[in-house]
Amino acid sequence: MELENLLRDSVVLLASAVAVLLIAARLRVPPVVALLLTGLLIGPSGFGWIADTEEVEVFAEIGVVLLLFVIGLELSLDRLRELRRPFLLGGSVQASVTAVLAIGASLALGFAVSQAIFFGFVIALSSTAIVLKLYGDRRETDTPHGRTVLGILLFQDFLIVPMIVLVPVLAGEVGASPTDLLLRFVGSLVAIIAIVVVARRIAPSLFDRIARTRVRETFVLGSLGLCLGLAWATHALGFSLALGAFVAGLLVSETEYSHQAIADVAPFRDLFASVFFISIGMLVDLRFAVSHPVAILGLAAAIVAVKSLVAGGAVAAVGQPARSRILVGFSLAQVGEFSFLLMEVGRAHGLLETGAYQVLLSSVVLTMIATPLLLLLGPAAAGVWIRFWRTPAVGDPDETAAAIQDHVIVVGFGAGGRLLAQVLREARIPYVIVELNSETVKRGRRKGERVVYGDATRRGVLEHVGIDRARLVVFAISDPDALRRAVRSARDLNPAVEIVVRTRRITEIELLQTLGANEVVAEEFETAIEIFTLVLHRYHVPRNVVRAQIRLLRGEGYQLLRSPDRGKGVSEAVLDALAAGTTDIFRLEPGSPVAGRSLRDLDLRRRTGATVLAIVHDAEPHSNPAADTVLEAGDDLVLVGSHAEIDRAVDLLGGREGNGGADGGMAP
Repeated sequence: MELENLLRDSVVLLASAVAVLLIAARLRVPPVVALLLTGLLIGPSGFGWIADTEEVEVFAEIGVVLLLFVIGLELSLDRLRELRRPFLLGGSVQASVTAVLAIGASLALGFAVSQAIFFGFVIALSSTAIVLKLYGDRRETDTPHGRTVLGILLFQDFLIVPMIVLVPVLAGEVGASPTDLLLRFVGSLVAIIAIVVVARRIAPSLFDRIARTRVRETFVLGSLGLCLGLAWATHALGFSLALGAFVAGLLVSETEYSHQAIADVAPFRDLFASVFFISIGMLVDLRFAVSHPVAILGLAAAIVAVKSLVAGGAVAAVGQPARSRILVGFSLAQVGEFSFLLMEVGRAHGLLETGAYQVLLSSVVLTMIATPLLLLLGPAAAGVWIRFWRTPAVGDPDETAAAIQDHVIVVGFGAGGRLLAQVLREARIPYVIVELNSETVKRGRRKGERVVYGDATRRGVLEHVGIDRARLVVFAISDPDALRRAVRSARDLNPAVEIVVRTRRITEIELLQTLGANEVVAEEFETAIEIFTLVLHRYHVPRNVVRAQIRLLRGEGYQLLRSPDRGKGVSEAVLDALAAGTTDIFRLEPGSPVAGRSLRDLDLRRRTGATVLAIVHDAEPHSNPAADTVLEAGDDLVLVGSHAEIDRAVDLLGGREGNGGADGGMAP
């Protein structure tokens, strides 16, 4: 009977979720809000279609675990080290100040000290699941404010342990000194570190063995086993399940199998994470909420206002500019999923009465529902603030482009910006860099780079770096809203300047061109073009034909790739080259097994079918070389023949005859 009820509830839950999501999609309501509303409708206080929420809550916990596992997979230990400043400084400021303000407000309302401290704990936490899900959907996880949000949220996840430990103490049920509590926390932390060290040694060899089986089910089970195993281990030590799952994801991210793990686990994550949001909606007592609207709405509004301001202040302490402060403040304005766990523990220990529990619960759910709207309002609010109240932040005058003419302005000093700066420096092309991360600016200046601290969306900053005299502006930033504003400002200030933009969003191409970008480089399409190029080179298609096809693919903003049904597809020249014989170049590297041998001795034509048409020696071409010509390291051999014949010739010249045609010696 229990199985029958579970199946019935599962069908009701999934069918209701699909129906609400379809309606929400037509109304353009964010999926997270739709799932929360689904829980409200089908829960015990709604239509009552699911009366027992215990099984749903179990699935919900699994959803949070899998979500954090995939987040860990998409990160790396190196990237996590980059988050240490927002993690330690930003997280501690945000959590402590929020808790203190909540405690003070609770005391002013007449609550006992123990209850006030407990309320501070609950309100200090934000929703890792909702914020990171929305950031992932918006592709903003790798933006400056996205990284700051991630660091602060991870710090909050660590706080859940001491908070849960302190609940019985606050309830007066356990007498423990601060030293005892500290030793317990430190002991659990040491145990986790030991588990991580052991798992880090085991994970690579484990996944190597699993991959060799070539059985997909084994890989799925291994990924989920490691995720749930570490989640269980951290939970047993008093930490959250999600923390262990996140650590497991980090460990797998250091192996070469992380992308496959993401692909295998993502469907489970999406399913169970959706159940999590539905389960949150089920907890709300609608009849109680309707009868206490003022208290619930007032508390929700106060939470959003206070947490937005405090989170913005925490980001200011990290050294982030006004735009990031506002975006992060709006992102962390809600109360998190781990707060529900705290509330359940607090209610079990008598810190929360039924009425206070429902007011707090309903307010928390309202803040969660408001999160997608707040994320949409954040960029607009940041734009208003920057435009009317903030003065532009720029570098020292002697370090700017005041005396530069005909230069390049590089906006963003991440990996792409650093590489571009290196090329420009070696080519002796004048340039100036605009960067919004103060730590990155300091590192760049220590290395002698001309880096200006400033927000490129501000006209004053662009004028400061000589936008009116620049030849080219390259935008290599990840924030899509800031990118649009900056491109528009640059075009308005200099109608003649060339603007090159990098974007991760295919949908942004036409908009950025409309705003004034001359060239928009789409990362996804460029990856496809690079693969296309490598494949054609492998089949010895002449380079000029390949270059012509690349121009065709990049033309009109990747129109052929975005709308393949409108284009002519692969050009006839490529098809002809693939069907016919061709030429290619092979360079004899130092230590080549054929260096020092003559063409007659090598007998390339008889053994492979390919012919050496010419030899380039010391930059001098020699057509129709004689049979007694001796090959030397560094020579470039111009080969002609069919694709199969050139493959055999490449293998022979590279000492890999019979190995199947690897082209490691192909000349660039």
